[in-house]
Amino acid sequence: MPTTDPAPAQVQSVPARIACVVGPAITAAAGVFAVLVTDRAPADHVAALELPGPWTDSLAGLALAAAGTVVLRNRRHVLGWLLLAFGMWSALNAASGAWLALATAHDPALPGAELAFWFFMRLGAGLLLILPLILLLYPTGRLPTGRWRWPALVSLAGTAALPLLLLVIPAEVAEMESPDSPLPPSVLALDLDPVTIPLPDQVWQAALQASYLVVPVSLVLPFLIVTAGYRRASGADRVRMRWLLWAGIVDVLVMLAFAVLPDAVGSYGLSVALAVTGAAVAVGLVRPDVIDVDRLLDSTIVYGALVVLSYLLDLALLALASNLLGAHLSGAESLVLAVFVVSLVYAPLRHRLWRWVRRSARGERDDPYGVMSRLAARLETSDTPSSQLLEIARAVSRAFRTTYAGVELLQDDGSHVTVEHGTPPAETDAMPIAYRGEAIGWLHLPRGPRQRLRRADEALLADMVRQAAAAARAAQLSDQLQASRERIVTAVEDERRRLRNELHDGLGPTLAAIASRIDTARITAQRAPTEADHALAAARGDISGLLAEVRRLVHGLRPPALDDVGLAGALRQQADRIRTPALSVTVDVAADLGPLPAAAEVAAFRIASEALTNAVRHSGAGHAHVRIDVRDQELVVEVADDGVGIGPDSLAGVGLSSMRERARELGGRCTVESSAAGGTRVTAHLPIREVAGGRVTAPAPRSEPAVTPQASMEVTL
Repeated sequence: MPTTDPAPAQVQSVPARIACVVGPAITAAAGVFAVLVTDRAPADHVAALELPGPWTDSLAGLALAAAGTVVLRNRRHVLGWLLLAFGMWSALNAASGAWLALATAHDPALPGAELAFWFFMRLGAGLLLILPLILLLYPTGRLPTGRWRWPALVSLAGTAALPLLLLVIPAEVAEMESPDSPLPPSVLALDLDPVTIPLPDQVWQAALQASYLVVPVSLVLPFLIVTAGYRRASGADRVRMRWLLWAGIVDVLVMLAFAVLPDAVGSYGLSVALAVTGAAVAVGLVRPDVIDVDRLLDSTIVYGALVVLSYLLDLALLALASNLLGAHLSGAESLVLAVFVVSLVYAPLRHRLWRWVRRSARGERDDPYGVMSRLAARLETSDTPSSQLLEIARAVSRAFRTTYAGVELLQDDGSHVTVEHGTPPAETDAMPIAYRGEAIGWLHLPRGPRQRLRRADEALLADMVRQAAAAARAAQLSDQLQASRERIVTAVEDERRRLRNELHDGLGPTLAAIASRIDTARITAQRAPTEADHALAAARGDISGLLAEVRRLVHGLRPPALDDVGLAGALRQQADRIRTPALSVTVDVAADLGPLPAAAEVAAFRIASEALTNAVRHSGAGHAHVRIDVRDQELVVEVADDGVGIGPDSLAGVGLSSMRERARELGGRCTVESSAAGGTRVTAHLPIREVAGGRVTAPAPRSEPAVTPQASMEVTL
């Protein structure tokens, strides 16, 4: 079966607009007419004609007409026209049957009785064609091609045989097939054969019996064709076919349910089934992704099977209890005792069965406290950050019964790390994971399940996302802490190695040379004062070089300008060194920064210096602005330039990474942003503590209220 759909209508055609107004109006008017007229006809006469309730065909017609209208308003599809036409046909059939009952209740019969008989008793059989037409034309709007073409035509011909035969068969022959329910004399007095073909009665009887046998057989072929088409379908067509499959399952359950109801209610089963089928066809053609049809289908099968099983078990237990106790108790007593036994013993088991089925169909979402409790317990026993994220993915998958869940984390270097549970689908929905206003990753779910969540389900998913945010942030911090420890150890060892090399290769030989020159001067001082003086002068030069080397080493550990002129003066000196004719640099420092921790001063100086260096080397800026301020116990460093900015796909270099690392070492953060108008802004927030008397002190602890045994405790992430 082809999988190409007709293109959606861009502009609704004029005939379609007219049909969408006239068709439902005719259907509704015919339905109202059928109800009103049936109420005026004698009840015994209506029963003699074996007319269905006036609401049956009317409701079915309205449902089909509504489905056809929805399709025609959104797509140019032949099934829209067919659904609308059969909807009107069904309502008009109900109206003609009602008029036949009222007209033949009078003597002589009212006008139009013969036409009503022909329409209701003969033409009404054509409604059988709606089912095979839907099966064969859905979802492409065309009959199958290839090897299924002829079986489809044979099936339609076999279904149409009975309606066509009833149009021309003599009424007397047709009535021979139902001798137990003859037509009333007032109906037989009408001219019932306006169109007939003169053939022997034996021929008509044989043809009629054959057509009755062909109809059910001809309906089997469309189901086989649909099954074959469903197996070959893919993509959107497969989703649409699953809507038809869902409608078929619901129709079977509906017919079974109405079969056990009283006849007064059971006659509506066909109307409900047609309404469900029409609605499924309309949704499948217009909005097949409005909800997750796979979950709907699974839930329908599970719950339908559970309802049928529960009903059969209830009947079996009641019958067993009644049979075992019926010999000793009266009928009413045994029934009461059976109901008591079922309620006391079987009801709890059935409740557990329902809970198990709901968990199988909907996941664990109906027990949000249990979901969060089990998730917290698993997170506590997880040893590594990756295992924690995997537990988050598993918990989301179990709670919402999805085949896939993934947690994607954004790393400091711009890369992405994803932990997945299940097989990744072709398309996913991504929920952002944020921690304290900072985006740190995404939660991925298969596309569809989130579209129709209840409010309670959305609240549970939000809670799990918050838990995922906390776990993801903890995983990030754990990885960062471990990496920071490794970098600190590496940096300390590298610094020790550098200092050792500097002292061994530079200071050591220089000091040895100075000692040698002093010894030479002491030896030659008495006999060659001039040579001794030259030796001491050379030693003095070596000492001067040694002092410069020591100063260089000290400057590498901490810029001396920070101690000489403070952070503001050091930054201005750095700006003077970086400033060029092509780049102007301004430094704006708050009036009173107050005493600052040494680590914060060094980090602020290094970050600002690196940002200015990047502006000179890479941005091509004409102006750079440095601003230093203290806000909310944070030292804020801002460096902005008017250069070319940084592209969104640019990888973080050594300079950017070092700025972020210096901020993280103090528990702060550093962001690098590029505006659409151009330019780059580097902003670093460095936490500082209160400084009193030149020493950094921690803030005074807040007084905590006393906790009584009845006091509640609230934990906030």
